[in-house]
Amino acid sequence: MSQPILEFDRISYSYPCNARSAIQNLNLKVPAGKRCGLIGQNGCGKTTLFLLANGLYQPQQGKLYWQGKPFQYDRKSITKLRQQIGLVFQNPEHQLVASAVEEDISYGLYNLGLAESEIAQRVQLAIEQFDLTELADRPIHNLSLGQKKRVSIADVMVLEPELLLLDEPTAYLDPQHTRELIDRLQQIHANGTTILLASHDLDFIYRWADWVFVMDRGQLILEGEPEAVFAQREVLEQLQLGVPLAIELMEKMRAFFEKDDRSNIHSFEKLQQQILRARKLL
Repeated sequence: MSQPILEFDRISYSYPCNARSAIQNLNLKVPAGKRCGLIGQNGCGKTTLFLLANGLYQPQQGKLYWQGKPFQYDRKSITKLRQQIGLVFQNPEHQLVASAVEEDISYGLYNLGLAESEIAQRVQLAIEQFDLTELADRPIHNLSLGQKKRVSIADVMVLEPELLLLDEPTAYLDPQHTRELIDRLQQIHANGTTILLASHDLDFIYRWADWVFVMDRGQLILEGEPEAVFAQREVLEQLQLGVPLAIELMEKMRAFFEKDDRSNIHSFEKLQQQILRARKLL
């Protein structure tokens, strides 16, 4: 695995009036430069992990490390950290704060105290990169959900973070907006940003991710490359997650070839290699 850009070292966190820890003695390393997927049932700790990673929550036990250095929680350090680690919430309504698109994108830059000329340049670049030119003066409340999600990602990427965290970014999106989002994530990753994305869509994670984390009850259960993680069917079924459709298909095809004629297993293996290669090209 690549050198970690972000590390959770024996992290624990509990919400007030809740006896069960949301995050419990968690050890997790996010590899630099990778597209990382995070899966688990509702309540497994994914959102809490993101809030800890962005410095919005402070762990009650353990330490977080950013590029090998422990988090500092003074105001100046946290402001810098949130510029380097961008968080996109599942619901864009929780993130969009201004009345119009262009104003919203510039909000975080003004908080950094940048010069007007630099702010204008970076906002214009973000508007162009995220195809928001026609929406720049549009009121936020007039946007569709897909448009709001696009603006919320632009809000974060205008700060030029090194790590992008996305909590269920495809939730409630139709297929077209989902494809558009995936294309934008590909561009963001190609430009050098590490991505950690939480999703219930196992098929999407299998196609998209280089590295997969599986969480349950605030702990890391599995991690590794998608093929290795999703090969752990028994563990995933115990967690009530299942496996991607492509894995289901390959397992049924293998059973068919073995039952029909064991000499055909080589044909199956060739087909399996083609499917895996196709996944990496998506």
